[in-house]
Amino acid sequence: MQRSSESIGAIAAALAKAQIELTNPEKSLSATIVSPFPREEARTFRYAPLSSGLEIVRKCLGKHEIAAVQTTSIDQDSGLIRLTTTLAHASGEWMSSEWPVCPVSETNAPHRLGAALTYARRHSLFTLVGIAGDDDRDAPDLASEAPSDSMAANVPGAAPAAAPKTSAVDSDRRPALTVRRAAPSASPARPLLPQADSAQRCGELIAELTQISSADDLAAWAHRILPVKNTLREHDALRLEEAFSGKLAGTAHAEGKSDGEAGASPVATEGPPSLDVSEPSPPAIAPAHAAKSQRQRGRKKAANAPRIDKSVLAFPEPRRVRDKEHLRFVATQPCLICGRTPSDAHHIRFAQLRALGRKVSDEFTVPLCRGHHRQVHQTGNEPTFWEHLGIDAMEVANSLWQRSRTPSVQRSA
Repeated sequence: MQRSSESIGAIAAALAKAQIELTNPEKSLSATIVSPFPREEARTFRYAPLSSGLEIVRKCLGKHEIAAVQTTSIDQDSGLIRLTTTLAHASGEWMSSEWPVCPVSETNAPHRLGAALTYARRHSLFTLVGIAGDDDRDAPDLASEAPSDSMAANVPGAAPAAAPKTSAVDSDRRPALTVRRAAPSASPARPLLPQADSAQRCGELIAELTQISSADDLAAWAHRILPVKNTLREHDALRLEEAFSGKLAGTAHAEGKSDGEAGASPVATEGPPSLDVSEPSPPAIAPAHAAKSQRQRGRKKAANAPRIDKSVLAFPEPRRVRDKEHLRFVATQPCLICGRTPSDAHHIRFAQLRALGRKVSDEFTVPLCRGHHRQVHQTGNEPTFWEHLGIDAMEVANSLWQRSRTPSVQRSA
């Protein structure tokens, strides 16, 4: 939140002159962020430490009679530690900005609190004076720099609690820093198989699938191989899902047909079966085009197959409702924690069992501002996060779902 004195003419003029002299600090450190999703690659970026940025900012702002002050406070309403960065001019004019650091409970973990505070100080100060302290994290040339054995970074730019076992050195022979974070409470994601092994394992699973004849055995098989499926590559996992959907639909249709035709006597046909040779065999297709055509036929077959209510299977699967109108309605509501707008529709992750690459149903969503939305995704235990704030997120989500069902709310939203 940006704040300032009643008039900012003098400090604005001084800051404009200072920004002409300000330069971006040298990005001498690097950090790696490992995605919690198994099919997303790690991202590595370079950044400048807080110390080098402070040295540049203080010297330049001091020439133009501007002081930079950073203080912390505890927001009792939201239960957050906040950082206030203020630029004060000799004329008495000032401007400041606030940055949420972390929950108050992090005071029990001094290392995490210090890392979050360092991160907040660096970004708040650099943003307020108009300099850049890190690389664009979406830059394409950084994707190839991510090491395979890098650790996850919870707070980019903060020093780790303990020195890493190995230190990397960049092209300028400057030591690179790998930032660590505490392991989440949930079990770590399984590593994906190599391309060839994934394709081979997918073929073996599909071969097993063709040998199953009953819906009960099919449900038990799906439950048993789910950990193996989570290690397949994306295209192999999709191919297995399509084969499973087709097999499930065919099994249900075959069982229904056998129940309807019970007691009927088969009719034998005389003579050998005829072979249709009127049409020439199709020309050979390149492997890539053949695979693409096969996928398209599989998707079309799955789309035309009868829908199965998976909530009534022996191993039921929760229904995941998708409603864009409801998500838009939730986004119009103020943040559930601080009341700011605009908001994001946050899916409550513990509302349903986790599924590979699938969010929970859209009915379990609550409005959160961008800062608190990022914060709740960074926490390892979301139920404890809501319990600490004293908010029943499930009750709020259910209330919003009921409100968005009424025609008057839909028209006003």
